[in-house]
Formats: sequence, structure tokens, C-alpha cells
Amino acid sequence: MSEEVKAAGWDAIDNAMEAIYGKQEPKHYGTVISYSLGGPDPLDGISAYQSETPGLHWHIVTYGFSEIYEKETDNPEVSGFGFELTFRLKKEEGEEEPPAWALNLLQNLGRYVFNSGNVFKNGDYMDANGPICLESDTALTALAFITDSELGTIETENGQVQFLQMVGITNDELEAMQTWNTRGVLSASSPYMPAFITDLKRDSLLNHADVSQKVDEGREREGSNTGFLFNDNLSWTPEKKGLFRKKPAMLTLGAKQTETISKVLRGRLLKGKALTLAGPDIVIAIEPGEKSEYAMEKDKVRLILDEQSTIELSEKLIPKEGVAELFSFEQLAVKIVKTYIKDNEGNVVQVIG
Repeated sequence: MSEEVKAAGWDAIDNAMEAIYGKQEPKHYGTVISYSLGGPDPLDGISAYQSETPGLHWHIVTYGFSEIYEKETDNPEVSGFGFELTFRLKKEEGEEEPPAWALNLLQNLGRYVFNSGNVFKNGDYMDANGPICLESDTALTALAFITDSELGTIETENGQVQFLQMVGITNDELEAMQTWNTRGVLSASSPYMPAFITDLKRDSLLNHADVSQKVDEGREREGSNTGFLFNDNLSWTPEKKGLFRKKPAMLTLGAKQTETISKVLRGRLLKGKALTLAGPDIVIAIEPGEKSEYAMEKDKVRLILDEQSTIELSEKLIPKEGVAELFSFEQLAVKIVKTYIKDNEGNVVQVIG
């Protein structure tokens, strides 16, 4: 880096890591051509430190989600997107460098944030729709985000920066986070995943009876914190006149998320909370109420369900192609269509439903 370039944000990250690792020289991976000049990688740098506590692992940190050089955004209290990512990855025997897939994954997340403007926050999760390490047989197919317990949040000349630790999780752990909450599931799992170190070889932590019990109890006690779910196949067809009676409105969903939506629906509406489903062209706001009914706007549907209709709809949401009408709400039917899981090249690798 040129000494003429002011890098207060970069220095602040370095200082935070030095407070933990002293003068350890990290493995550092910089960007040859900056993203602003057309380079492929949005993050200016990634550093990896070796840690032995609580077990041997790489402690990886990014440089670039926050303003690492001069202040450019208008908000003086927050630096850039307001966070940097960390990743604690189990260090394999004989490894001299962190694996390339982990660095590529962080850059891919950088592309997602820079292109969409969507930021990660403490308690967020993301479905990777496949192994987080491509071409591996790991059971970890999703990511969770939680505040890094050692780094926390720092103040820099460019504003506040929170260090969010990325954690590899299994599909059923993801569903548990959706139907309860991320921090609760991770807390219940912590005895078996100290410091939330990602280990590609591990199985689901819900296989441990005490973890599963805590998740079930938390879900029953608190319901779901997930107020928003996206479904690629979501659509809505309003009621239509038939020959002898009206055809009910049709809620269409992809099979992959039906079980999750079913559990979240119960965990939200039966606790007096709303759930929003979003698709490519429609938003459906589902709310609890005393009488089941719906109202349509341009690209939004307000769907109100009483307790009986909520329970019946949740029971109809199974990952199998088909159509089912609701007896408790005759104006509504649900249609489940197949979900096609594709790889990075667009090839169908799995069909659900």
C-alpha cells in the first residue's frame, strides 16, 4: 500500500487484530486491480491469522465492507456498510495457507453486498443452495452471521465497524434458525461448536438431543423471529368465476421452502406476529386476525388468517407437487410446484417436490 494513501479504516482493523494476536504476521491476500477500476474482487484485502484457542483454526478477516481509506459516505457514525466479516475455519493438519475456497466465498459475499446493497447483520442467515465449499461432500450448505465474540464493534475515524463472524451451518440448522432465531440456535449449539469454528466435516448439531430440545423449547416459547421469507416460485391468482361456483384464490409456492414456511407461519401468526412472503413479482403480507379474508393491491396481497385457517394452511404446506383447498377458508387454495436446484453453471442438480 502506498504511504501517501490515508488508510485509517484499514489501520483500525489491523489494530483490532493485533490486540488479539500481537505481532503475528498474518497470511494476507490483496486485490491486484481494485473493484472501482473494473477488478473482479470487491474486497481490497483478506487476512488470515492462526489461532489455537479454543482449537487450532484460521481466524480470517476482510477489508472492504467498511471505508478502509478516506470517508466517502454521508453518515459520519457508520463506516461504509458498517461491518467487516470474519470467518473461523478449522485448520487442517499440515495446512500452511487458508483454503482458497474460503477466500473465494468471502469475495462472493462481497459481490452480493456491493451489487445488491443488502447488508449482513447480527442474527442473519443465508442459504447457499449447496455446499459452502464447492465440490465437497460437506453437510454445511448455509451461513449464519453473529458478532465476533473477540472483536465486537470498533470505532474508527470513518465511523463504527462491527465484526460479523460467518458460521457454516447445515440445512436443518438453517431451518431451526428460521423457525426460532439464529442467536438462540447458535447458543444452544455452542457446547459442540466452541467459538463457532466452522468444521466442514461435522454433522448437524441438532443430532444432539440437548441441542434439539433447547431449539424445540425456544421455538414453542418465543415463536419465530423470521418476519420475511423469499420464494422464487411465489405467485398469487385471485378468485375467478367458475361454472357453478367461484374458483378460490391460488397461493403458489416452491416445494423447497414449504416445510420452513409452515413452521414459521405457526411460529409467527399463532404468536400474534405477521409474516411477509416475497417473490419475483408479488409480496404477500400474512397477518393474524379474527376473520380470514384477503385484499389485493397492485403487486401486494394482504392475507388475514384466523387461527383455524393458519393451522390448516400450515398442514397443507408439504414438499410435494399438488393443489389443496382450505376447508376453513373456502376463498383460498395452495399450489405446490417443484423446485429445481441448479449449480453455478445452471445445471439442475436436484428436484424437490
